Amino acid sequence: MLRSFIVGVFLCVCATSALADQVSLKNGDRLTGSIVKSDTKTLLLKTDFAGDVTLQWEAVTSIVSSQTLHVALKDGQTIVGTVTTNDGKFEVATKETGPVSASKDAVVGVRNDAEEKAYDDQIERLRHPHLADFWSGLLDTGLSLTRGNSESLTYNLSGKAARVTDLDKISVYTTAIYTDSTVDHINSTTAHAIRGGIRGDLNVGDKFFVFGFTDFEYDQFQDLDLRNVVGGGLGYHIVNTKATTFDVFAGGDYDQDFFGAIAATATAPAMAAVTRKTGEVDLGETFNAKINNRTTITQQFSLYPNVSNTGTYRFQFDTTAATKLKNWLSWQVTYSDRFLSDPLPGFKKNDLLLSTGVRLTFGKGVF
Repeated sequence: MLRSFIVGVFLCVCATSALADQVSLKNGDRLTGSIVKSDTKTLLLKTDFAGDVTLQWEAVTSIVSSQTLHVALKDGQTIVGTVTTNDGKFEVATKETGPVSASKDAVVGVRNDAEEKAYDDQIERLRHPHLADFWSGLLDTGLSLTRGNSESLTYNLSGKAARVTDLDKISVYTTAIYTDSTVDHINSTTAHAIRGGIRGDLNVGDKFFVFGFTDFEYDQFQDLDLRNVVGGGLGYHIVNTKATTFDVFAGGDYDQDFFGAIAATATAPAMAAVTRKTGEVDLGETFNAKINNRTTITQQFSLYPNVSNTGTYRFQFDTTAATKLKNWLSWQVTYSDRFLSDPLPGFKKNDLLLSTGVRLTFGKGVF
């Protein structure tokens, strides 16, 4: 009875070993389990007792699979079957065409059935993404306080989210700044501005793209209740790599500016509300560069010559340098300039913003 039990256990162990994938290493060790996936550098093996084990391909001398594997080649083909390696070659026993061999240098990936399905699902998602897919973003914030003979509070907040695919890009962005100060018990607000908008880019070739946008702006100290700009045009990718992008674009827009009424003061008469509705040319460029593993620079400049009131124009310039402290946390410095050549009487042409603070990021983004 005992002998039968021992023989049964032995046969079960042998059967289990026979059904498992085997991986042999240069140091003479042999591991059994289930091959999950591999790339050109590592191989992931799921074992019963040690869990998931990641092996360096350089340490592997041979594999023998009992399960069907999907062997991906550099030329885009995928061979499906049980796999045995021999003399630096993958021997794949396919059901349709029989044994097929491929050199190890030609293999870019190996996946089991579950990993192959996950890979196919990801490829399908990339080809036909949903609107909620592939979003990434950032949040920049800074705070300055003073207390004592004078009290002041300055707070700035900027946010941007982008959805980027090989075909298109959608961007949503906003910036706000607020400053409040008290001197000799007299309280006043010295800065209060909000800017934001939405932009969409659609690639129509390797280099060209079309774009459309709408921007909104409020600035208390330009007496600007609302600026709404709707426009679009054509752009060109001069540089488009993972580390650097440089685009130029041109188009047109329709600008609506609503300035509020101004009450009379001791030095200036009252002024009625003013509404301006004009057409503009839109000329500009965007530049993004990854200086090193930790630092990035982003910059955009847009010039808007007025075609309804020739000789007047406005421009926008924004640039940010960010240094990564952690994967999700950075320190940023931002400079922003808004110029209007024909402000209301008594108002300056330039509104400048220089801020610094922390940046929070989410997603695998483009920032």
